[in-house]
Amino acid sequence: MSRFAGKVGFITGGGTGIGLACARALAEGGAQVMLAGRREDVVRQAAEELGPNAGAVVCDVTDTRAVEAAVQATVDRLGPLRMAVNAAGMGSVGTVLNASTEDFANTLDTNLTGVFRCMKAEARAMKAAGGGSIVNVSSIAAVLTHRYMTAYCVSKAALDMLTRCAADDLGQYGIRVNAVRPGLVDTDLATPLTHNPAASEDYLRCMPISRIGKPEDIGALVAFLVSDEADWITGQCVGADGGHTLRRGPNLVSLFRQFLPEE
Repeated sequence: MSRFAGKVGFITGGGTGIGLACARALAEGGAQVMLAGRREDVVRQAAEELGPNAGAVVCDVTDTRAVEAAVQATVDRLGPLRMAVNAAGMGSVGTVLNASTEDFANTLDTNLTGVFRCMKAEARAMKAAGGGSIVNVSSIAAVLTHRYMTAYCVSKAALDMLTRCAADDLGQYGIRVNAVRPGLVDTDLATPLTHNPAASEDYLRCMPISRIGKPEDIGALVAFLVSDEADWITGQCVGADGGHTLRRGPNLVSLFRQFLPEE
């Protein structure tokens, strides 16, 4: 029997990058998956590529009603929800002195409050289904400062604590909650870093296993965490970063300073 046969998964940010890799890993394991994202054309194309086990729904994680509707659509179309991956997120650039308050708030609304909205809807559906597993996509920036990425670092650090609190809250309902902390992964969101030699070389210097990550590296870890093989694992924030967090955060000042006002 396939690893995820008979199970349903909901993946935000599912149209591209890490979210799509997670959806692919679940679908290849036999799950039915619903890809959620803001851009209808992107998530629909991704679902078509994954095949008959995949569907698509439009969802903006900054909109509570949209999130609730997307999760309900998943249950209505595919059945009881047992797995969820919260991969939707955004990057941001700025320091305490030169970032705007609006940008700081927007980053937290997507990367932190957006995940809270999703987990609330997902957990309600999983409680009704008798249990499940949620994985949030965090970052090495949760535990290592990244100069000129203050809002992003704060959002991911808070996401790790949200993951742990949710695991404590939801365990009584048979719902596990974990997070993964990717390092630098070759995705569209990370293109400014992976395609900039100075930035990518500094990342590589920080990694004992010195290569840029692939979305599939994260998809494989997420698939394990939502599987029955991990049914005694909850409240954990697991790194997949080539060992980057053994050392230091990247030095991105030369890359980002040009885009910001003087401090």
